[in-house]
Amino acid sequence: MKSKHNSSGNRTRSTISIFVVIALCCFFYLLGAWQKSGFGKGDSIAFPVTKQTDCSNVFTDLNFETHHNIEEIVEPSEPKAKEFKPCDVKYADYTPCQEQDRAMKFPRENMIYRERHCPPEEEKLHCLIPARKGYMTPFPWPKGRDYVHYANVPYKSLTVEKAVQNWVQFQGNVFKFPGGGTMFPQGAGAYIDELASVIPISDGSVRTALDTGCGVASWGAYLLKRNVLAMSFAPRDNHEAQVQFALERGVPAIIGVLGSIRLPYPSRAFDMAQCSRCLIPWTANDGMYLKEVDRVLRPGGYWILSGPPINWKTYYKTWKRSKEDVQTEQRQIEALAESLCWEKKYEKGDMAIWKKKVNTKSCKSKSVNVCQTEDADDVWYKKMDTCVTPSPEVTNANDVAVGALKFPARLYAVPPRIANGLVDGVTTESYQEDNKLWKKHVNTYKRINNLIGTTRYRNVMDMNAGLGGFAAALESRKSWVMNVVPTIAKNTLGVIYERGLIGIYHDWCEGFSTYPRSYDLIHASGVFSLYKNECNLEDILLEMDRILRPEGTVIFRDEVDVLNKVRKIVGGMRWDAKIVDHEDGPLVPEKILVVVKQYWVAGSGNSTSNDQ
Repeated sequence: MKSKHNSSGNRTRSTISIFVVIALCCFFYLLGAWQKSGFGKGDSIAFPVTKQTDCSNVFTDLNFETHHNIEEIVEPSEPKAKEFKPCDVKYADYTPCQEQDRAMKFPRENMIYRERHCPPEEEKLHCLIPARKGYMTPFPWPKGRDYVHYANVPYKSLTVEKAVQNWVQFQGNVFKFPGGGTMFPQGAGAYIDELASVIPISDGSVRTALDTGCGVASWGAYLLKRNVLAMSFAPRDNHEAQVQFALERGVPAIIGVLGSIRLPYPSRAFDMAQCSRCLIPWTANDGMYLKEVDRVLRPGGYWILSGPPINWKTYYKTWKRSKEDVQTEQRQIEALAESLCWEKKYEKGDMAIWKKKVNTKSCKSKSVNVCQTEDADDVWYKKMDTCVTPSPEVTNANDVAVGALKFPARLYAVPPRIANGLVDGVTTESYQEDNKLWKKHVNTYKRINNLIGTTRYRNVMDMNAGLGGFAAALESRKSWVMNVVPTIAKNTLGVIYERGLIGIYHDWCEGFSTYPRSYDLIHASGVFSLYKNECNLEDILLEMDRILRPEGTVIFRDEVDVLNKVRKIVGGMRWDAKIVDHEDGPLVPEKILVVVKQYWVAGSGNSTSNDQ
């Protein structure tokens, strides 16, 4: 029988725990409202919430810190957090691995100069990339699809260069995106309607898509309405800021090019791929580029080509090419597609559509040059090849080599790679447990910040995506998640695509292939434990700051000793930080660190300088 003393002590501890939970919830509810308010730039939510929830009169003597205080863990002899200065405003759109000056030192052959070329250690910036004066939080989705603040991407060249194609228009202090493109000046919606007459876009058969040479990504923007996630890419070239416009609109995109190295995606990733006047020389280098598209295209997937050489009889004079030249090019593409086991399904006007056979048994053409690599997903900085990547073997000619589940069923169904034992250490049971765990974690995040899962966080990144559990638990048309699988982690990106999610390979010791201020919310689970012996954690945090929007949020989940090192660094980065206990209690060594990036711009009063 318990004594009265023990019973009373338990009740006291329980009461204190409840008070702490209530106080933390109150703090983060206000934090969420403060973020949404944008320091008075948005929707005036902060003041009403503050008035309704008067936390100042509740438990004012409580310490909101967790049990693992930074003062308790960090040695007193350690110096104070280093303060990071702002970079010069000329770096406002700095993309470390795609900078023009460095690019011009590399060969133009096969677009090598437009590929990733990262700075050596001595040339890395160790300052905070500023937003330009006047920067504003992007318009919420779906309005953001059609409008972008001029102050955020102050480049008008496309409004002139692509005026007749309806890419983008300048109106007052915003850009408007009517949904046009080079091959669909009347709008991406009508273009997709034509595709849907051939491709089963509306029933969940097509979920992931690839746009090679995407422009401002209107194709991907309008596919989102059909619940299709498109990964769009384009180089950083004379079409200034096209990928930056895409991300500002709330559309998935990266800086990239079909050049000499493999695309940073696993094999059999996409249900559909398109080239809309992308001007990629598909027949060059023994068909190397089309063979790379074939590698990332799922069996049963579709490839769309609109633009040269399709409809060459109408346009060959406009293209300033001879009949013989463009006719030969189309014949070569047709022959190459046939050798890849693709069947032509449609050609009308400016558009042609091919379908990849569901397996190799149903293919009459047998390619003689089959890739012999043991791992077709080992692609990071690997040279592109002219061989054909084989599809998985099947026993029946009618079987689909990657399964035939439609979205959303495939989001939580056991992915074929796991069901077939192709991911070391991952079983059906461990996959299902992982899903349960991430549903629990995401529910915790939403209790900490009730704006997670709303349009406040449109562009989301998971820096160490694992099996995609975080993105699956967050799945909603209100947001999308860029699932990053680090090159030093277990290769699970193929699983993520099989679930109907999108992502990319990346090494966090280098800059990410995107513009500054691309993401509203970044999730970093186990990233710093993974990289603690690989590169400088400070460099990773500065890169996170570069790609995070002002007033954006980062959620770290890691061991407490690692998070305290992180917290010390971010103390000098204009981030507000708070450590929270693991959802299973304070004795669990894994903790959660929530940070919010402060709003500041180049040359403003709260910026140290704009000429560092």
